[in-house]
Amino acid sequence: MTGEDRRFGPGASIALTLASTLLWGVAHLAAERRKTGLALMAAYVLMLAGVLIVFTAFSANLLSLAVQPRWLTWLTVALVAVALAWTGVIIWSFLLVRPARSDTVGRFLTTTLTVALCALVLAPTAYATRLAYLSRDVVNTLFPRGTTATTPVMAQDPWNGAERVNFLLLGGDSAPSRPGVRTDSMTVASVEVATGATVLFGLPRNLQQVQLPEGPARDHFPSGFTGAGPDTPGLLNEVFQYAEDHPEMVPGVQKGQRGPALLKRTIADMLGIPVDYYAMVDMKGFAEMVDAMGGVQVTIKDPIVYGRYREGLLAAGTRKLSGEEALWYGRSRTDSDDYVRMGRQKCLLNAVAKQADPMTVLNSFERLAAATKRAISTDLPQDLLPAVVDLSQKVKGAKIRSLNFVPPLVNTADPDWYAIRREVDDALEERSSSTKTAGAHSPSPTPTDAPVNLDATCA
Repeated sequence: MTGEDRRFGPGASIALTLASTLLWGVAHLAAERRKTGLALMAAYVLMLAGVLIVFTAFSANLLSLAVQPRWLTWLTVALVAVALAWTGVIIWSFLLVRPARSDTVGRFLTTTLTVALCALVLAPTAYATRLAYLSRDVVNTLFPRGTTATTPVMAQDPWNGAERVNFLLLGGDSAPSRPGVRTDSMTVASVEVATGATVLFGLPRNLQQVQLPEGPARDHFPSGFTGAGPDTPGLLNEVFQYAEDHPEMVPGVQKGQRGPALLKRTIADMLGIPVDYYAMVDMKGFAEMVDAMGGVQVTIKDPIVYGRYREGLLAAGTRKLSGEEALWYGRSRTDSDDYVRMGRQKCLLNAVAKQADPMTVLNSFERLAAATKRAISTDLPQDLLPAVVDLSQKVKGAKIRSLNFVPPLVNTADPDWYAIRREVDDALEERSSSTKTAGAHSPSPTPTDAPVNLDATCA
């Protein structure tokens, strides 16, 4: 029996079409198609129950699922199927309860409403499908398939029993006056797997006499890295590009991975801890990422002058920086030095880590995805991404401390490598001890060269 048989008026047709959009089967019951109506209601209830179960049972893992291409594909298929079914129910309901042909105005109103309701269902689905496609594209572009580690990633324990995991974070900079990339920002983030507590070890770009790892690199520079000639004074920030330009330094490693491979091993030997993975951010791409986030809020303690002709100024105070301003905040050495800049870079990393919440990411996901693909290179395998996402949530809720190896702690022209490794051991041991004695009432005094709390330092 159709709407024309039952002679539904415009008001009833509109109400029943709306009701059927919110609860499948209402229009069918009104049109005396009880079996179909009840079946649609049951399907709708089951669908809602399934969604609720997924969100309650997997709520803690939703972000982890969002970085797994296989799950994103299934999510896309499920969203499209539900949207098409929902749209079909809306159109079917309209056909059952639409006004008689003679009621031209009523038909126009109910048809317009039906089209609007279908669009209301399809538009969010198209947007969600687009986000899923972009996320899958970013994951497949940035992160290698399979694991690059010597041991497989196990679902039960992705960190293979390690208490800490160490990431090398690099800021790459290039200039028209010189070829290649120099890693002017180098930080090792040592993250406690259980709690997310993090210690950042900052390495100045101008460390000299850097001891390269054993093998062809050490054989070529037995007394420490000296660079390729007078134009390259042999600083730590040159090791990356030197390895890229000289395949014999890391035999068997393909172009694009030689720099990270040698720098990871070099810094691991320097600090006395394994460097598990690296991520490098192009400085200009970083500015695009900050803009995509809508800016980043930092506290500037002293005015920062920047630009070749001192044309830029970041005033003191707490303020939100644009991408270009954030780049200069972490880059400028005018009226300061490398070591002040390193401190600001750690504050910038801390601010971005704290402010990149899921809603911020979602609201600007397309721009952020495009900037990320251009700006970041890494050797993190796809299989490890869910564990990294879970770990990042712990980091957001934990304290981040920082230890920079700068004068007077370190003589950059003649570094004491044993002293550096001892400082790293002390910093990590201090963190381990504080975790075990968290209930103690009388904290021990902190030496001046101990890691500092970034939340307090950068405020």
